[in-house]
Amino acid sequence: MVMGRRRPGSYVCGVDAAMDVIGGKWKVLILWALAVRPHRFGELRRELHGVTEKVLAAHLRELEADGIVHREEYDEVPPHVEYSLTPKGVTLNAALEPLGVWGQRNVLASATAGEVGEDDDVALITRGA
Repeated sequence: MVMGRRRPGSYVCGVDAAMDVIGGKWKVLILWALAVRPHRFGELRRELHGVTEKVLAAHLRELEADGIVHREEYDEVPPHVEYSLTPKGVTLNAALEPLGVWGQRNVLASATAGEVGEDDDVALITRGA
């Protein structure tokens, strides 16, 4: 699916459009793995513990259609395919980096200090804040 064709006219902002591209449990983890180096399908599957072959294949197809991931087929025996980030994928990973830092500081750090409970006071995020 090509970006812009998923929900034509329904994006309310750039974040909404970006989240449509990276939505799903595994896409950000795929991007993280491919930022380190290109991977073959089986390598990705082994690295992303718990992902099914079907879901991984679907996510890779979507990321490829969105211009985020490049799929290279090698005409060898046995044939193999390698996935890597496109320049657009590299910029997406760079945009996600501050989000990862935020998660480390505000979620992972909280887990070591004690998790936020259901009854804990947590500040609400408001527009313009």
